Amino acid sequence: MQDPKKIRNVAIIAHIDHGKTTLLDQLLKQAGSFQAHETVQERAMDSYDQERERGITIFAKQTSVYYKDFKINIIDTPGHADFSGEVERVLQMVSSVILLVDAQEGPMPQTRFVLSVALKMGLRPIVVLNKIDRPHAAPDRTLNQTFDLFMELGANDEQLDFPYLYASGFQGYAIKEIQDTPRDLGPLFDLIVSAVSPPTGRLDLPFLMQVATLTYDEFKGRGMSGLIMEGKVAKGDSILRIDRNGNAVSHRVLHIEGHLGLKKVEMSEVGAGDIATLFGIEEVEIGDTLSALDHIVQLPPITLAEPTVSVEISVNSSPFAGREGKHVTMNKLRERLMKEKRANISLKIEEVAGRDDALRVCGRGELHLAVLIEAMRREGFEMSLSKPQVLLKKVGDQKEEPLERVHVEVPESFSGTVIADLSQRRGEMQALSTSEEGLTTMQFLVPTRGLMGYRNDFLTRTSGLGVLTSIFEQFIPWKGEIAGRSRGVLISNSPGKASGYALFSLQERGTLFVKPGDEVYEGMVVGEHARDNDLIVNATRAKQLTNIRAAGSDENILLTPPRTFTLEQAIDYIADDELIEVTPQSIRLRKRFLLEKDRKASNKKEG
Repeated sequence: MQDPKKIRNVAIIAHIDHGKTTLLDQLLKQAGSFQAHETVQERAMDSYDQERERGITIFAKQTSVYYKDFKINIIDTPGHADFSGEVERVLQMVSSVILLVDAQEGPMPQTRFVLSVALKMGLRPIVVLNKIDRPHAAPDRTLNQTFDLFMELGANDEQLDFPYLYASGFQGYAIKEIQDTPRDLGPLFDLIVSAVSPPTGRLDLPFLMQVATLTYDEFKGRGMSGLIMEGKVAKGDSILRIDRNGNAVSHRVLHIEGHLGLKKVEMSEVGAGDIATLFGIEEVEIGDTLSALDHIVQLPPITLAEPTVSVEISVNSSPFAGREGKHVTMNKLRERLMKEKRANISLKIEEVAGRDDALRVCGRGELHLAVLIEAMRREGFEMSLSKPQVLLKKVGDQKEEPLERVHVEVPESFSGTVIADLSQRRGEMQALSTSEEGLTTMQFLVPTRGLMGYRNDFLTRTSGLGVLTSIFEQFIPWKGEIAGRSRGVLISNSPGKASGYALFSLQERGTLFVKPGDEVYEGMVVGEHARDNDLIVNATRAKQLTNIRAAGSDENILLTPPRTFTLEQAIDYIADDELIEVTPQSIRLRKRFLLEKDRKASNKKEG
């Protein structure tokens, strides 16, 4: 068991792609966490398959390294604001944060979010100006911008006097001054030991801990992770679990687990100031208090910022239902979503009034919802999704909606287009600057409604060269109506396989979503119309064959490759009267009227 004075608990926070996970790889390597013969893949902490595919951190994860005679617990946090619930919970376990800022890009919207949470909790950050080895890095400018951001977010005098280092996570070094000779990450380890205060807990007091995250193991059951605030606990000890209603029940600790590098290690005993995972309470929930039997204490519940976006998840009622998935009933969907609700308190899951075949899932953004739906899809679930809706608040007689701070980077030639687009979507420009390289950086305040459906258009309008990120700012009075998608869709009027002959004539009408041989059904969206109205088409029509051959009768059919959707792109694209059919193998768009027709037919049959 480690002496609390020799423990340092820190979290690494950063905007997406500022090098946080790469720096963590180097910290683990240089702390001797891996054997000489051990092969370690890049971004070792991103163990979840969606994290590797998307290149982002989704779930907060803990690791521990030993430096000299100190134990350093490091928590890797998500950089995307949609997963802010993870950040808000884990920051309660640490004494400081390492704020990683790209020396070229400077502070970004998500940097602002994670920093504001840390400052409000009274933490004094360590700033690391990363990627100083890049050609266009401007560490001095970035340092000034970071200080300005601290000022803007209301940092106190101690927080404004933050320690800082220059680093290259990719090269694996940190230096105190820009002219220093780079060697390794020793200066960062030394700074963590000297600048981060040790935990305040004492080993001689009764045991006390609050559950911050939950894990599940098929053999050990549900695991409860958190900071041991006071005292110590050993395997086999009896402890109390106090839930949010104040009910106290005794349980036995069956297993204790800690981390060392990427490995989980079994521990016989753990004490104040350390971060560990306990097993033995199946019904435990995030925010519950664990305490010694003779010391009943209820800690304040963990509160998170409220969700801003909702989506309705219902059973898949298309003609292709049940072809690809294992779980297709509402009972299975409800059971899976309720399981998620227990482990992920940043999601809100509720019944839909007047419907027994749908549930409403509320989250912090479209990506937050898409990660859950993608996970369910990979587990064999089939479902239908509605267009996401923003969650509104009623303050007195006034209706309020969420507002987002949007950061845009585009080549200068596209700036006018983006300004016009966001202005039409009720956006207000806050700042604009153009670099020597011809890159224009802009900041807007845009209602969340205005961003829905725009990200796909943005990539098209900027030829794929633009970067758009956003973060929730606040609730504001309703801004009025905002125009939706400007184009209609092509809707199949019959079931069957799409034919090249039919698609060849249809591609003049718009952009196709299917290719020859794809199965389609009545009501399925097979393309985007070039105009603003929907068009019902026959995508399965075959060429009439005759026994007469003539010059020019056998034309070559040249088809443009169809546009395919990822789950997020489909969520972003659909209109109010459309649904997304999600199965383990396919993502299809369909008109909602098909569902209504099916429901009427079902009711008529039952009647």
